[in-house]
Amino acid sequence: MEPGPAEFWSRSTEVYQNPRFQPPPAVLKTRCLVPLSLLVDPVPKSLTFGPISGAHLNPAVTLADAIEHGIPWSEAVVYMLVQCAGGVAGAIIAHLMFGLHWYSFSSHSRHGWALVLSEFVATFGLLSVIWGCSRLRSGVVPFAVATYITAAYWFTASTSFANPAVTIARSLSDTFAGIRPSDVPLFIVAQLAGALTATFLFRWLVPNLPLHADEVLIPHSHS
Repeated sequence: MEPGPAEFWSRSTEVYQNPRFQPPPAVLKTRCLVPLSLLVDPVPKSLTFGPISGAHLNPAVTLADAIEHGIPWSEAVVYMLVQCAGGVAGAIIAHLMFGLHWYSFSSHSRHGWALVLSEFVATFGLLSVIWGCSRLRSGVVPFAVATYITAAYWFTASTSFANPAVTIARSLSDTFAGIRPSDVPLFIVAQLAGALTATFLFRWLVPNLPLHADEVLIPHSHS
């Protein structure tokens, strides 16, 4: 009988923790290509949708922007719901593209305070980059975000989810990128806490921060 997902991940963890284990070339390529995709992916999306909506693709960013009055709360709630729905739809489409069942709840355990702290740090850094760049050079924010997320993939223990919508979506994929549904709540709490901490810090550092909140990513029309 073939091992189930839980047993598979248990065996995989034992193998990867073995100091004598040498990853095959395919694994090494994946480890390099994943952060490369993180570097490239946000830029075209931000430049495409930025002039329309500000490219709000992250509920943590939208929440922070609403707190600083950059977007009305009535719109922010709709944005966050659509972001989460889009993440779920993306996970389903990705499964279908690769010939998998349209969903599979992840069994990839990501529990422990080290990973929760990593998500706090990753999201705190992300909002710091956004608030820091959007005040004077909002046009560079997509590039700054892309490079930061790529770096955070390597320097955080959690590989930097830093996005509640992405976290929910990845719980629906029983792959190496997934996260066990029971581990999702603490990840999201840490992400929101990191986003709010960065926002309040920059409100203190830059008292006129709300004046730039409506351009938190790139200038866009509200019409």
